[in-house]
Amino acid sequence: MDKNVWKDAKQKKVKAIDSFAKEYIDFLNRGKTERECTDYIVNAIEKEGYVELQSLIKDKKSLKTGDKVYAVNMNKSVLMFNIGEDAMEDGMNILGAHIDSPRLDLKANPLYEDSELAYFDTHYYGGVKKYQWVTLPLALHGVVVKKDGSTVEINIGEDEDDPVFFISDLLIHLAQDQLEKKASKVIEGEQLDVIIGSMPVTGEKEEKEAVKANILKILKDSYDIEEDDFHSAEIEVVPAGKAREAGFDRSMILGYGHDDRVCAYPSFVAMLEAGTCKKTSCCILVDKEEIGSVGATGMRSMFFENVVAEILALKGEGSDLALRRCLANSNMLSSDVSSAYDPTFASTFDKKNTNKLGHGIVLEKYTGARGKSGSNDANAEYLAALRNVFDKNSVTYQTGELGKVDIGGGGTIAYILALYGMNVTDCGVPVLNMHAPWECISKADLYETKCGYVAFLKDLI
Repeated sequence: MDKNVWKDAKQKKVKAIDSFAKEYIDFLNRGKTERECTDYIVNAIEKEGYVELQSLIKDKKSLKTGDKVYAVNMNKSVLMFNIGEDAMEDGMNILGAHIDSPRLDLKANPLYEDSELAYFDTHYYGGVKKYQWVTLPLALHGVVVKKDGSTVEINIGEDEDDPVFFISDLLIHLAQDQLEKKASKVIEGEQLDVIIGSMPVTGEKEEKEAVKANILKILKDSYDIEEDDFHSAEIEVVPAGKAREAGFDRSMILGYGHDDRVCAYPSFVAMLEAGTCKKTSCCILVDKEEIGSVGATGMRSMFFENVVAEILALKGEGSDLALRRCLANSNMLSSDVSSAYDPTFASTFDKKNTNKLGHGIVLEKYTGARGKSGSNDANAEYLAALRNVFDKNSVTYQTGELGKVDIGGGGTIAYILALYGMNVTDCGVPVLNMHAPWECISKADLYETKCGYVAFLKDLI
C-alpha cells in the first residue's frame, strides 16, 4: 500500500502525527547517547508498570500472562518483555532497534595544547563523512567514572548559557590545495580534534602549557575531574542543539541521531500501546550497531539469549530445549532506518525500488552490499504475512532498497537474530542525510512506523 500518507490524512490523523512527533522530538533531545536513551526509556516504562528482571530473580517471583519485565545491560541497552497468553516456546514477536549513533569519542588521553589553543583529541565512531563535522557547534555528553567508583555526568553545550565546542576548518582563502583532495581526505580522522579553550591560566607560577592548565583548573573546580580521570571516561562529541520541525509545512524533523532512535522510540512505545498480546512481545534496544554490533552491549553478545533463558525459568519453562524453540519460533522486525530517495543525488538510486519521504514505514527484504553480502534475506512467506497484517490495520508501507546495486550498502542487526532460525526482516523509517550530524525524517513515516509496530505485536500469529 504505497502512497503519500499526507494526501488522504484527515485532520484527526494529522493531529495524531504531530502529537507523536512532538513526543519523539523530546526523546531525541534528551537522548543523545545510548546511556541517556536507556535512562529515558527505563523511566518511561517503569511508570507503565515494567519491573526490572533482577528484582524478580532476587525475590524468586514467577511470571504469568500480562507481566511486564525489563532488563538493562551496562546502562547502554534495554530489553522489554510483555508476557503473552501462549507458551513462550511457541515464539515471541520481537522489535529490535539500536540506540547508538555515529559521533566522535574522546580518546583516553584527550587533552592537549598546541599554539595556545586547548584541544580534545577524538576518535570517530561509526560511518561518518568526516568533513561534515567541522565548523559546527558541538556538545559533550557522557560520564567520567573516578577510581573511587563515583560517576560524574557530563552534558555541556545544550543549554543556552552553556559554552559550545567546535572543530576548525581551513579558510577558503588558503584552501586551494585542500579543495583538490578527495572528499575522504579533505578532513582526515586525526584532524577531528575539538577546540575547547584559548585562555591561559593566571597566577604567579609560570605554566608551560598555560591554556591546558586553565582547562584543567576549570574541570577541577566545576566537575572535580583530574586529567587522569579521562582514562575511565566515556565522553561523546555530538552536534549541539535541539531537533527541529523542518519545512514551511513542518512535515519533517531535522535532528541528530535519527539513525536509529527514530525506530527505537516507536518500538518501545508500540510495546506500551499494544499491551498484552497472544504471543509474548519483546523489544530489543541495543548498543554498538554502528560498529558491527560488537562488545558486551552489542547484539552479538549473549545478553539477549541469557535474559530470555531467565524469563523462561521464571515462567516455569526453563529448559535449554524450550529456549531453543522460543528463539527459533519467534518473528522479528529489525527496526532500523533505510535511505530516502534524494532527487539531488538521483543517480545513486533505483527509482523503481527506493523509499520516499512521507510514504510510510519501509519493509525491506534485504540490506547488505553488492551481492547482498552481510544481509539477512527474508523469505517471501514472512513478508506476505507482514503485508497482510499491515493492510488489515491500514498501515501505509513501502518497499525498497538502500540504493543502486554496487553503489554501496549497509547492514543492521537482522542477520544476528536470524542465526536462531527465526523470521526476520528490516522494517523502519526512511532517512535523508543518513549518518550526517543532522538527519531528516518525515513525521508521517514516524507515525506509520509506530502503527506498523503495534499491528505486528498484536496481530502477527
